[in-house]
Amino acid sequence: MPVRPSESQPSAARNIYAFGITSFLNDTASEMAYWVLPAFLVSLGAGPAQLGLIEGLAESVASFAKLFSGYLTDRIDRRKPLVVAGYFVANAVKPLLSVVTAWWHILLIRFSDRLAKGVRGAPRDVMVAESVEKNRLGSAYGLIQSMDSAGAIAGPLAALVLLAHYGIRSVFLAAAVPGALAVLVAVFGIRETKRRQSDDGDPKAATKAATAPATLSQRLPGSFYFVLSAVTLFSLGNSSDMFLVMRAQNVGIPVALAPLLGLVFNVTYTLGSWPAGWFSDHFSRRWIAAAGYLIFAGVYFVFGRAPSTLTIWITMAVYGLYYALTQPVLKALVVEAVRQEVRGRALGIYAFVTSVATLAASLITGELWKHYGAGVPFYFSAGLAVVSAVLLVIKPRV
Repeated sequence: MPVRPSESQPSAARNIYAFGITSFLNDTASEMAYWVLPAFLVSLGAGPAQLGLIEGLAESVASFAKLFSGYLTDRIDRRKPLVVAGYFVANAVKPLLSVVTAWWHILLIRFSDRLAKGVRGAPRDVMVAESVEKNRLGSAYGLIQSMDSAGAIAGPLAALVLLAHYGIRSVFLAAAVPGALAVLVAVFGIRETKRRQSDDGDPKAATKAATAPATLSQRLPGSFYFVLSAVTLFSLGNSSDMFLVMRAQNVGIPVALAPLLGLVFNVTYTLGSWPAGWFSDHFSRRWIAAAGYLIFAGVYFVFGRAPSTLTIWITMAVYGLYYALTQPVLKALVVEAVRQEVRGRALGIYAFVTSVATLAASLITGELWKHYGAGVPFYFSAGLAVVSAVLLVIKPRV
C-alpha cells in the first residue's frame, strides 16, 4: 500500500521550528554559563593557558564525536534518539558547574558538554536537510541559527540579572531550567525524517544511485575537499571566543559586563543569520561566507590593537555578522556539495577537521598570548582569515 506524502515526510515547518525552539532553549542555558566562565576560572586561580587547555580538549573530544556521529548518521534509519541524547547529556552536566572547586572540574564538564554536542550535530543537520527542499537549505539552517543565537541573547541577559543579585554559581544552577525545557521540546516536538528519493525528486536518479557501486556512490567530490581546506585554514586562527572576553577584560571592561559582550554580538548574529541563509539560496554561498571571513579578520585586528573599550563594544557587535554569514551558509554549502547518501559523512568530516583545527587554535592562542602578549594571537588569526577568504572564492577544477 503506497504511503501518502504527508506520512512519508514530516511537516517541514513543524520540524524546522521544533529544532529552532530546542536550539533557542539549549543555547539560553549554554550562554548563561559560557560568558562568565573566564571570570569563574580566574576566581579558581586559572588563567589564559588553562582556558586554552579546557576549550582545546573540549573541542578535541567533540571533533571525534562529530566524525563518528556523521558516519553513523548515514547508516541508521532513526536519528532522533541521537539528537535527544545529545541535548539531554549536555543539559544534565551544566548545573554541575555550580559545585566545582577546581579548574579541572570545569574541564570535565566542558568535555561532557562538547561530547554531547558532537554526537547530536550531524544527525540534526541531516534531519533538517531531509525536511526541506534543496533550494531552501540556506533559509532552513539560517532560521534555526537565528533562533539558536536568540537564545544566546536571552542567556547573557538572564546571567546579568542573576549576577546583579546573586553570585556566579547561581547562574550555573539556573541554567538547568531552559536546559530541561530544551530536552522536552526535542522529545515531543521533533519528528523522525526519512531519506528523500533523490535531491531533485527524480525516482530514476534514486534508482541509479541505489544500484551504483559503493565506491562511486559514497565518494565525496573534490569541490567538498577544496572548501574543507579553506575552512580548515581559517579554523587554525579561530580560537575560543573566551579569548575575546578575556581580552576585553584586559582592556578594562568589568567582569560583571562579560555576559553583555555575548548579548551585543548575538543581536547582530540573530538578525543576520536568516537573511544570510536566504541570500545564499539565491546567490553564491562561497562569496557570502568569504565576506564573513573578512569581517572576522577586521574584528580580530581591532582586538589586537584594542584602542579603547568603546571600540571593543562596537567591534563585538560587528563580530555577529561574521557568524551570520558563515555558520548557516557553510553548512548548506557542504550539504549541497555531496550526494544525500553521504550527507552525514560529509558533515562529520567537516565538523571533525574544523574542530581539530579549532583545538590547535585555542592552544596556539593561549601560548602566543603567554609568550608574546595579547596582540600577537589576534593579528595571527586576522591574517589566516584573509587568506582563507581568498581560497574560499577560488573556483576549483574538479
